[in-house]
Amino acid sequence: MAGRPRPQPQPHSPSASTRRRERWLVVLGVALHAVYMLSIFDIYFKSPIVHGMDPVPPRLSAAPAKRLVLLVADGLRADKFFEPDERGRYRAPFLRGVIEEKGRWGVSHARPPTESRPGHVSLIAGFYEDPSAVTKGWKANPVEFDSVFNQSRHTISFGSPDIVPIFCSSLPHSTWDTYPHEYEDFATDASFLDHWSFDQFQGLLNRSFDDIKLRQLLLQDKLVIFLHLLGCDTNGHAHRPYSSIYLNNVKVVDQIAESVYNLMENYFKDNQTAYVFTADHGMSDKGSHGDGHPSNTDTPLVAWGAGIRSPKFLAYTEKPDDGFRFVDDHKHDTPTPQDWALEGFERVDVNQADIAPLMSTLVGLPCPMNSVGSLPTHYLKLSKADEVEAVLANTKQILNQFLRKSQLKQSSSLYFKPFKPLANYSSVLSQIEDLISERDYDTAMKHSEELRRMALAGLHYFQTYDWFMLMTTITLGYIGWMINLILHVLQSYTSFPAILLKKALLHPKNTSMKVYIGGCFFMGLSSIILLLEKSPLLYHAYAFMTIFLWTRIVQNFEFLKAVWREFSNMPFKHTLNLLISSAIALFVLEFLVISFFDRKIYTWCFLVLGITGSTYVAFFIQAGPVLAIYIWLACWFLSVFTLMPAEIPENNNLVILSGALIILIAVASRWANSNCTTFWLYLTRANKRDSQSSKLYFVQVILVAISSIMVWLSTSHRSQNRELHSLHQLINWSVAGVAMVLPLFSPPSVLSRLTSIFLGFAPPFLLLSIGYEAVFYSAFSMVLIGWIFVESANLYCSEESGSARRRSLVDGSVFGYEERHLQLSDLRIPLLFVILFNVAFFGTGNFASIASFEISSVYRFITVFSPFLMAGLLIFKLFIPFMLVM
Repeated sequence: MAGRPRPQPQPHSPSASTRRRERWLVVLGVALHAVYMLSIFDIYFKSPIVHGMDPVPPRLSAAPAKRLVLLVADGLRADKFFEPDERGRYRAPFLRGVIEEKGRWGVSHARPPTESRPGHVSLIAGFYEDPSAVTKGWKANPVEFDSVFNQSRHTISFGSPDIVPIFCSSLPHSTWDTYPHEYEDFATDASFLDHWSFDQFQGLLNRSFDDIKLRQLLLQDKLVIFLHLLGCDTNGHAHRPYSSIYLNNVKVVDQIAESVYNLMENYFKDNQTAYVFTADHGMSDKGSHGDGHPSNTDTPLVAWGAGIRSPKFLAYTEKPDDGFRFVDDHKHDTPTPQDWALEGFERVDVNQADIAPLMSTLVGLPCPMNSVGSLPTHYLKLSKADEVEAVLANTKQILNQFLRKSQLKQSSSLYFKPFKPLANYSSVLSQIEDLISERDYDTAMKHSEELRRMALAGLHYFQTYDWFMLMTTITLGYIGWMINLILHVLQSYTSFPAILLKKALLHPKNTSMKVYIGGCFFMGLSSIILLLEKSPLLYHAYAFMTIFLWTRIVQNFEFLKAVWREFSNMPFKHTLNLLISSAIALFVLEFLVISFFDRKIYTWCFLVLGITGSTYVAFFIQAGPVLAIYIWLACWFLSVFTLMPAEIPENNNLVILSGALIILIAVASRWANSNCTTFWLYLTRANKRDSQSSKLYFVQVILVAISSIMVWLSTSHRSQNRELHSLHQLINWSVAGVAMVLPLFSPPSVLSRLTSIFLGFAPPFLLLSIGYEAVFYSAFSMVLIGWIFVESANLYCSEESGSARRRSLVDGSVFGYEERHLQLSDLRIPLLFVILFNVAFFGTGNFASIASFEISSVYRFITVFSPFLMAGLLIFKLFIPFMLVM
C-alpha cells in the first residue's frame, strides 16, 4: 500500500450540467428577489388615497376666523424650541408669551418617514402618505389629493422650491413664489431663507395698497397664508441641532412669527386671523431625520388668534396615562419636562394629521377628503352646537373614505369580507342627528367620536385587506426558494445522488411533464382568480413565482423522500453531529436577529471569535504564531466599534489618522507578499511581482495619502469660509473615481488583489467619513483579510503532500485542492459570511434608514441641496463595507 502511487489531485470542477443549472439559478434568484422586493410597495407602501368622495362642510353658525396663517419651521424639534438656553433664557420669547397669554400649545407627533414631503402632506392634507412617495419627486405632486389649500378661497405661499410647488403649482387660486435651489447651501447659515419668505409676504402686503385687485383678494374670507421656513432644517443638517447656528435659528423663526403677527394685525385690524405655528419633523443629534426617534417625531405646536381658546391654567402637574397612544407609539399626555416650565399650562398633544382638520374648521372649510386626522376640539373656541357639528363633519369625511374603500373592494372581490363593526353606521348617524336636534350635545359628541374611531379602524382594515394573501404568497415563495437551493446543493455537491443510485433507491420516473402540467394548471387558475378580482399585475407575478418554485420541489419529491430515508438510517454519531451543527446554525441566526435590536452584541461575538479563531489557527492549523496573534488582535480591534454611539461625532483628525493606518496596513501586506516562507508563497502565488504591480501599489497608496490631505483641506476651508472650494470639490471627485477603477488592474494572487481592493475603496470612504467610521473601515478589512488567511491556511494544511503544494505553485492555480464533496464543517463559511455581512450593516450605525447616517458625510463632494445625489452618495458609502465582504 505504501508503494502505491497516489492519485494526482485535480482541481474541483463541477459538471457542465451543474454549471448550466447554477447560471439559471442565479438568473432565477435575481428575478425572484427583484419581484418579491416589489411586494413591499403592495403591502406596506400602498397609497391610502381614494377618489370619488364629496367634501363635507361643517354646519357652523359662523366660521371662527376669516383667514389662517400657517407657519412651518422645517426641522424644528420640540425640546430645542421649548427648553431654555444655557443662560436660562427661552429661545422663543414671543411664542412662549402666546402660550402663557393668548393661545394653546402642545406637541405634534409626526409619523415616520419624518421627511419634509410626508410631513407637509400630513399637515396640509391630513393623511400619512405612503413612504414610497419620498422617492416620487420633490418639486411635483405625483398624485392628486385634496388639501386645506385646495378648499380655500385663495392661498398665498412663500418658501422652499421643494415644498411650496407640491401644493400650489397646480392650484389656480394661489399666489406663490420660491427661492432658487442654489440658496439651499449647507455650507452657509441658512436663516436668511426664513427672512426671504417673510420679506416676500411683507412685499405682497405692501403692494396691495397700490393694487386694488390684490387688496380685494386679501380682504375676502377663507384665505390661507403659508410661510415655509427652511432655515432650521438646513442648519440642523449642516451644523447639528445643538450648534449655536441652529439654536439661533430658533430665535429667528420666533422673531418671524412675531413680525407676521404684528404685520397681519396692523393690516386687517379685525381680530379675525387664526395662527398656527408648527414643524414638519424634528432633527436628530447627528443632524438627520427620517426615522421614528422622538427627536424626529416630536415637533412644537402653538395656535392662537381667532377661534382659538385662551390658555387654561392647571392646578396640578401630575397627568395620568389614559391609555391613548400616538402614531409613533408615544404615550398620550406624558409629563412636561421641568426645564420647559410649562407644567401649569394645559398641553394638548396631537397627531400631525390632526392639524389639517383644525385649520379647516378654523376658516369654515371642509376637511381634506383623504384626511385621517381627528379634530382636536381642545384648541377650538366654539359653542357646544358648533363643536358637535365640526366633529360630526370630521367623522362623516372619514366615514366617506371608509365607504368608498369598502365599495371599491366589494366590486372587485369574489369573496368580500365586510368590516362588521360599521354595518349599522347609518343608524348611528341618524341617532347623532336626533341627539343634536334634541340639543343633547354631550351624548352626540360621544357617539360622533366613537363612530370616527370605528371609521379609522375600518380604513386600516381595507388598507391591509390583502395582507394575509400577499404575506402568505411571499413567505411560501421564499421557503420554496430555500428548499430549491438545498436541493441543488444536495444533488450537485454531496454524495447523496451516487449513494441513492447505487442502492437503487432513486428511480428516474417520467413524472416531470405531469408535474409541470399541474403547475401550469394552478398558475392559470390563480391568474383567472386574480383577473376576476382586478388585482395588479404584480400579484400575478408573486403567485406565478411561488407556484413555479413549489412545482420544482414536487418534481424532486422522490429524491427528498430518499434523502430523508438516508438521514433516518445514519449512525447515531452522524445524526448527533448533524443536530449539533443545525443547533449552532440556528443559534447564530437567532443571534443575528437579536443584533437588529442591539448592535452591541457583536462586541461579544468578536471577542469570542478572536479567542476561538486564534486558538484554532495555533493548535489545529499550525500556520504559525504570527497569524494567530493577527486574528486575535483584528477581531478584538473590530469589537470596539459596536460599543460606540450610532451618532458619530465629528473628528477629522481621526479620519486623517485612519488614512495613515490604511497605508500602514498596505505596507504590511506588501511585506507579506515578499515573505518567502512556504505558507506565504502558497497564499501569494501567481503574483509575478512585475513593475506594473509595484506601480499600481504606489499609485493607490498616493491616492490614499491625497484623500487624507483633502479631508483636512476641504473641512478647514469650509469651516473658515463657509463654502466648499470648487477646486477641492473637483479633486475629491477625481480621486474617489480613479481610486475605485485601479483594483481592476491588480495582479491575480489572493493577497495582492485583496490589498488592491482595500486601497481602492479607501479614498472615497475617507472622503465620505466624518469620525470613527473611517477607522472601522481598516478594522473591518483586517478581519476580512484574516478570514481569508484562516481559510487559506486550512486548505494549505489539508493538502496531502509537499509535492502537491509544489505542483500547485508550478501550475499557478490560486488554490490547489482535490475534488471533494461538501462536508458539515463547511457550514462555518456561510455562517461567518452572514455575520460579517451584518457587521457591515451595524458596524457604525443602523441601516434601517438613511437618516441613521450623517448627511454631513457628503459635504466634501456637494453642499448645495440635491436630495437624490446626496442620498446616492450616502448609500454608496454604506455599501462599501458590503462590497468588501463580497
